[in-house]
Amino acid sequence: MDHLAGKRNLWYAISTIVIIPGLLGLIIFGLQLGIDFTGGTNWNLKFDRSIETEEVRAVLEEHGFDGSVVQVSSQDGGKDNVAVINMKELQQGSPEKQELEQALRSQIGNFDELEIVSVGASVGNEISRRAIFAVFLASIGVITYIAFAFRNTQNPALYGIAAIVAMLHDVVVVLGVFAILGKVANVEIDALFVTAILTVIGFSVHDTIVVFDRIRENLARRAAPTFEGIVNYSLAQTVVRSLNTSMTVIFTLMALYLFGGESTKNFVLALLIGVVSGTYSSIFNASQILVSWETGEIQRLFRRLTGKGAGPAMAPSR
Repeated sequence: MDHLAGKRNLWYAISTIVIIPGLLGLIIFGLQLGIDFTGGTNWNLKFDRSIETEEVRAVLEEHGFDGSVVQVSSQDGGKDNVAVINMKELQQGSPEKQELEQALRSQIGNFDELEIVSVGASVGNEISRRAIFAVFLASIGVITYIAFAFRNTQNPALYGIAAIVAMLHDVVVVLGVFAILGKVANVEIDALFVTAILTVIGFSVHDTIVVFDRIRENLARRAAPTFEGIVNYSLAQTVVRSLNTSMTVIFTLMALYLFGGESTKNFVLALLIGVVSGTYSSIFNASQILVSWETGEIQRLFRRLTGKGAGPAMAPSR
């Protein structure tokens, strides 16, 4: 633990390696949006026999529902007879729905309708706007609160910026993983996914504040002769607590993912990825950014990238 800050370039490199595939996935594939964002119908059917994805999709395409996403799964560990269908809007009780039901029964077999949920396109667009606004508002609230909480340090805004960078790291990791899963496994995101992202933001910032608060206390006590030494000492005091707290959450989420309902799997998976990433970023990114600023590394990097002058490194906060 004595040299965590001294290896900060390694921690930055690990984060970069993890983030780049996800960023490429976001840029190339984008996120597979569910009906909560695009509008449409989610239709869950339980057949009397095991079914294949392609046979369900073939019936849908015959009746004009091209591009529908079909996922086949089992219920209660039984045979693969549950079809989760995301399709263009299908109104309950409409002749179109009755015709499609008849075709599915005649070509595949009898089934029970478990659930049907329809969302209009205008509602989907409104949910998208609100989701973006919620994440933006949460970010502004975080940086404002941390700057206020650490107002007695020499550079309180720096703590807020470092926390935001770590938080964005976690959000990008989750989004990147789901962009890749959307391409390879047709995993869609819904309104519950936004709840997961906001929860990840809260967890990430909470863990970061614990570390920052110990750094502030040790700065006041001058627990080490250098700022890097103070950060190392603070991390040694908090890392075990952070890991223990995170592991209890991870074990709970793993149990929910393995034994919970099918409808919450993506929500739990997003939380699981976010908690792991948040634990890493609070220890190995957020506090290291403070050290990189105090030692002038960020300023020197800025000068190299822009060719402009930058001020000298700040003296350690007191």
